[in-house]
Formats: sequence, C-alpha cells, structure tokens
Amino acid sequence: MSLKSSSIESSSDELEDIDSLKTELSKLTAENDVLKNETSELKAEIEILNQVVSAWNRSSRSLHKLNESQKLANDKSGLGFNSSEFSEGETSTQSQQAYDKFNKMSFVKASVIYDCFESVKYDDQNSPKLSDNGKAGIGFSKPESFKPN
Repeated sequence: MSLKSSSIESSSDELEDIDSLKTELSKLTAENDVLKNETSELKAEIEILNQVVSAWNRSSRSLHKLNESQKLANDKSGLGFNSSEFSEGETSTQSQQAYDKFNKMSFVKASVIYDCFESVKYDDQNSPKLSDNGKAGIGFSKPESFKPN
C-alpha cells in the first residue's frame, strides 16, 4: 500500500503543480495582452508626436527663410534716405530719387489756408434732376431704347 499511496500523493502533487502552472500561464497571458494593447497605444502616440515634430520642423524652416529674406536693421534703402547714410554701401537709384525729391520740396506758408474739401465735388451735390418717372439718384439714367407701355 505504501507504493500505491505514494503514487497517489505524487499524482496529487503533480495535479496541484499543473493547476498552479495553468493559473500562472493565464496570468502571464493576460499580462501579455495588456502589454500588447499598451504597445499599440504607444505606437499611435509616437506617430502623432512624429507628425507634430514634422510640423514644427517645417515651421522652423519657414521662419528661417523669412528671417533670411528680411532687411537688416540698418538697411534703409528704399525709404528715401541718402545713400551715404547707408552703411553697407549699396545704393538704390529709387531711394536717391526720393531723397532728391524731398530736398527739392517746397512748403506753403502757414498763413495760407487751403481747404481740400472745397475743391472736391461729389455727384450727389448736384441739384437732383428728376427723371421722367420721378426717380432721382446717382448714376440713374433711362435706357435710350426704353418705351413705356
């Protein structure tokens, strides 16, 4: 009987080991599934972040190009300044012409007052002429081929 009881005990121990191994396997399988889901979420997040970084890089390149195309702070060409005031030595005929025009400009004495609105005449300031149907307004004219019914 001792052999029989020892074999029963060993098979019982083996069954317990098998059950514990099955339990551990199911726990590891569940953990593996959780890790797979987490991995796929992280991959999606990495893809989104790669798109953000790519957009930042494009914006950075555009900003760099914009900075390169701007004039220097002391570059006053095209604003009417004398070319001798321009430190880089490049002259612009357009800025020189504007400078010459400014130097030749004459000013009116303060005692002379000119009302610019007096010289402006608007169409609606004319005395309104009524058309045949009694309408008056800016730009209204009866067509030449108009024949009343």
